[in-house]
Amino acid sequence: MSVFWLIGALVFGLGAAVGSFLNVLVYRTHHGKDWIKGRSSCEHCGRAIAWSENVPILSYLFLRGRCAHCGQKIDVAHPLVELLTGFLFLWWYVAGFLFFRLTSAPLQSVQPLFWLLVGSVFVVILVSDLKYLIIPRWTLITLTVATLLYRGLLLVNHELQLADFGVSLLWTLGLTGFFLSLWWITKGKGFGFGDVQLAVPLGLILGSWQRILVGVFLAFLIGAVVGGGLVIIGKKQFRQPIPFGPFLLLGTALSLVWGFDLWAGYVRMIGG
Repeated sequence: MSVFWLIGALVFGLGAAVGSFLNVLVYRTHHGKDWIKGRSSCEHCGRAIAWSENVPILSYLFLRGRCAHCGQKIDVAHPLVELLTGFLFLWWYVAGFLFFRLTSAPLQSVQPLFWLLVGSVFVVILVSDLKYLIIPRWTLITLTVATLLYRGLLLVNHELQLADFGVSLLWTLGLTGFFLSLWWITKGKGFGFGDVQLAVPLGLILGSWQRILVGVFLAFLIGAVVGGGLVIIGKKQFRQPIPFGPFLLLGTALSLVWGFDLWAGYVRMIGG
């Protein structure tokens, strides 16, 4: 058991390091910079960050949230994303012993890697939409292509029926059409076109119509509660735009885990 959690700690550290890279990826993508070449630098003074100042989470705490050169505050989003990605990797490691049960090769390796990729791209979309109100197109393409390839592999290995895959495609098309109508009705002010595009990979990822309905319902419910709360406490104006992508991601994640149970509970409730 001690070995299990020791490995878990190493996996968390790896996830935090990946989170640090995702921070750089989001920042450089938004500012049109090369995300492969060049060392990390302070967003305020532009000075290169030494390796000792770039240790995920720990450096932020050691530096007390300020740049070692200019003393300006470091965006708290950096350690939060590192923490989030670290916990994502830790969850992936622990959940792998419970949920990743497709044992036939190559699915025994592809399945966990696919969901880790999905989770990492979700983090990029979350940060980008919250900070810049933009969902990078490459994230949508990555999710869509990866999900189609994964579903295709499930079909080839008889882990997914062709009829079920066809139904999921139809529901994904319907979900995209629904979001497109919202975008058109609000003239892009109440619903961004990035959210319309995001519906495509999310519908494919959720797969079943029950999960799609539950995921969308949860996204709108949580979005309404959070948005209304921000208006009440004065953090947002009534017509001020609020990124909806994070709520779609949260609704999708919750539906992937509890979608069928929530749907079954709803059916029992209306059935008396």
